[in-house]
Amino acid sequence: MSDIIQLLPDSVANQIAAGEVVQRPASAVKELIENAIDAGAGTIKLIVKEAGKNLIQIIDDGCGMSETDARMSFERHATSKIRKAEDLFAIRTMGFRGEALASIAAVAQVELKTRRHEDEVGTSIVIEGSEIKTQEACSTAAGTSFSMKNLFFNIPARRNFLKSNASEMRHIIDEFQRVSLANPGLFFSLHHDGQEIFHLPKGTLKQRIVHLFGNSFKERLVPVEEQTDIINLKGFIGKPEYAKKTRGEQFFFVNNRFIKDPYLNHAVMNAYQELMATESFPLYVLFIDIDPSHIDINVHPTKTEIKFENEKIIYAIIRSAVKRSLGQYNITPTIDFEANPLMKDFVPSAAHMKMPSVTVNTEFNPFKTDAHRSSGSYQQPQQSKINLGNWEQLYKVVKDDELNQASLGHPLFEMPKDIVEASEEKVSIKESQVFQIHNRYLISPIKSGFIVIDQQAAHERILYERYQDSLEHHKGSSQQSLFPQTLELSASDFELVKELSEDIKALGFDIREFGRNTIIVDGVPADVSSGNEAQLLDSLLENFKNNAAILKLDKRDNLARSLAKNAALKAGIALNKEEMGLLIDELFACQMPKVSVSGKPTFITIGLDELLKRFS
Repeated sequence: MSDIIQLLPDSVANQIAAGEVVQRPASAVKELIENAIDAGAGTIKLIVKEAGKNLIQIIDDGCGMSETDARMSFERHATSKIRKAEDLFAIRTMGFRGEALASIAAVAQVELKTRRHEDEVGTSIVIEGSEIKTQEACSTAAGTSFSMKNLFFNIPARRNFLKSNASEMRHIIDEFQRVSLANPGLFFSLHHDGQEIFHLPKGTLKQRIVHLFGNSFKERLVPVEEQTDIINLKGFIGKPEYAKKTRGEQFFFVNNRFIKDPYLNHAVMNAYQELMATESFPLYVLFIDIDPSHIDINVHPTKTEIKFENEKIIYAIIRSAVKRSLGQYNITPTIDFEANPLMKDFVPSAAHMKMPSVTVNTEFNPFKTDAHRSSGSYQQPQQSKINLGNWEQLYKVVKDDELNQASLGHPLFEMPKDIVEASEEKVSIKESQVFQIHNRYLISPIKSGFIVIDQQAAHERILYERYQDSLEHHKGSSQQSLFPQTLELSASDFELVKELSEDIKALGFDIREFGRNTIIVDGVPADVSSGNEAQLLDSLLENFKNNAAILKLDKRDNLARSLAKNAALKAGIALNKEEMGLLIDELFACQMPKVSVSGKPTFITIGLDELLKRFS
């Protein structure tokens, strides 16, 4: 048998490596911007077209490269960052593997123009699919311009797996935000299809956060700073009242490198314990500066995972620092009477304080009326008799013939067959027989016992099916707002709105763009109360992102679920008889009245046999 093991050609090996390094346009953006930072650039411009599918261009004013270095940069494992294995534990640069440019050149059409500041002419190199087409001298500005065109042009299958332009652009914005947050002292700009998305001047970290996420973040930030022998921690956290339902603005940086670490994230969440609602996520932008010899970043090709030598100690430091910052900046306010001279007149001195006296009537009997306490006999007060009469009227037993008469003309209230034992039984409900308890549940008698309906879950099911129908037929009705509201979004959320705009309008929203990252809401779905239009749309986006991350739902199904949960009646709202009757009518007219949007039951039935067991 002949030998069957052989070396792969460099072009094939580079394409295999590109599968790990360049997963989508955003991956290439990350690698190219990090190269510009390592080159000492002070200004970095990112230009993309068609969400990076047609063009990704990085222009920087860094050190540039010589002709030889420019050619060598496209070889596998060619790097200027390390020289020997020991250097892996002293890395301060963003890149070190020497795989990025070779991988990008294997799956795209690349043009590189670079010049060192001390040189008069630069170098131009054109590569397609790892094959060098031209290399020549050129006139270019000092620094480097790297253009990547037609990503995956030679791997059509990989290109077909790319998402929509709006989706891919959101990933590019996420990577751009991470790198620009880590380097507030550098100028960054991002242009997409000729439109400037970001213009970030040099400044402080707080200014960079505000420029990226909006002016509303000024009042949300709480500084964090802690210096120890192990790590130096600094950055900002968000106030608990501004926590969101999705893990939006949460960033950890180790030696200015963005990382993902669930263990350290748990340290921050632990510090917020009992300060915010459950299933909420606070903002944080935290930087950890640590000796590189105490970490290992050579774990994953994307370099977003790090192993720490003393992980538990770092956990404790982060938790205590965040917790102290939350208390120091009066997240939990306290009153210090001694520190406030205005309060002195309101606090009595010890000399004027007296113990209150209490007089007890030992002959008092709460079960006697005033007129008959002396005789020892018990008679019910007149008001108690009236109240008792009301309760008796409320829980009056309904006869079977009355139930049968009430059921006439109500075919919508046929119970699902798996709920009732007898096929001829119907849910017979009149408005006078429906009651609301705790402003949360609706209760009504039926032939076999009684039915309990969760008003919020029921309304969610009604709205969910209504919105599904609107999305399918594009017939959602809208009510115009008297005063249109403006909603300022992050760049990522703005791209999400653009992607979902047609479906959002099909639900009944009337929205339009108003400048950069700003939406004007002129109308909302007709069945939604007006007055909080911008907040409703913002909550819709939050729920949509949360469902997309956890449930992996279809886009339209996700939108219908998200809006239904936001627009539904909440527990605690009182309903009149007509509203309760209408809610029940619409619930049992649904295709699936039994189950809420979250999969929980909308109603339960309790039979007379079960009641008898309870009292036996």
